[in-house]
Amino acid sequence: MGTRKIVRAAAVQAASPNYDLAVGVDKTIELARQARDEGCDLIVFGETWLPGYPFHVWLGAPAWSLKYSARYFANSLSLDSAEYRRIAEAARSLGIFIALGYSERSGGSLYLGQCLISDKGELLWSRRKLKPTHVERTVFGEGYARDLIVSETDLGRVGALCCWEHLSPLSKYALYSQHEAIHIAAWPSFSLYSEQAHALSAKVNMAASQIYSVEGQCFTIAASSIVTQETLDMLEVGEHNASLLKVGGGSSMIFAPDGRTLAPYLPHDAEGLVIADLNMEEIAYAKAINDPVGHYSKPEATRLVLDFGHREPMTRVHSESKYVQETLDQPLRNKGVQALTNPAQETEKSLLQEPS
Repeated sequence: MGTRKIVRAAAVQAASPNYDLAVGVDKTIELARQARDEGCDLIVFGETWLPGYPFHVWLGAPAWSLKYSARYFANSLSLDSAEYRRIAEAARSLGIFIALGYSERSGGSLYLGQCLISDKGELLWSRRKLKPTHVERTVFGEGYARDLIVSETDLGRVGALCCWEHLSPLSKYALYSQHEAIHIAAWPSFSLYSEQAHALSAKVNMAASQIYSVEGQCFTIAASSIVTQETLDMLEVGEHNASLLKVGGGSSMIFAPDGRTLAPYLPHDAEGLVIADLNMEEIAYAKAINDPVGHYSKPEATRLVLDFGHREPMTRVHSESKYVQETLDQPLRNKGVQALTNPAQETEKSLLQEPS
């Protein structure tokens, strides 16, 4: 796998569907078709492309923003849904890899999700943002260490992060250490708080995407969305709060392992695809100078510990199951949680585990 010397990639810059999943799925497939018509092997969408970024939680008090919660939940994407299957089938029929950003609905909770679908329509991985940013925590749950994933594909080793995960040095290093070749950087629009918070600007966050390429010696495909007047109308943005969210905010780009931009930027309020050819041999040149998980590392001085000890809120253990008895997590034993060892016991018991 990963034998292609050239990978043509597209970073989407487009308006999300304003909390309408059905419309968003149609637009996703149409953009994938446009990318394939341009000869692209991979198309990348921004953070919560489906059904759109929840800007409402930034625009007013929690009591006010709650009125959008039911609609946002209902239009979030479940990975076992017909809507997801439509996208996967489009990837297969078009023969293109799709890196999707979405609000993931799982049970009664939402998560900031990303997934990679192969050109055969297979789900290669899905992940969740480890720590939602600021007021995002009123909408989304958290991810785990297992969500810091890089996997081998026909395009090379591909991983992903969401938004301000690119400002988390340890999470970045976890991906670097897995020898990432293509990095998916999912961003929302950058038109939020443009007069109040420079740290949320396109300038700062595209710099974060660019330095990711330089630090990790990989290609970074940074996809973003734009805000339209329809979005502002839906969110009741008017004279009283016009400075909080504005039209535009797009800033999609593709960066080379040495930090070069590989295509022109689109206007901040324009929809389109930023397309570039990734010459995978460039990674070797960059690694020859700086490999932070190889010849340029000093593990005896500093190193990262990545804890994959994921915990579910509840584990149901059947006492008659020898498999459960033999494979119960050792870390649980260390915490004093005992396996059920009496095979004659017929009752079903639950072990409540400590959260990770």
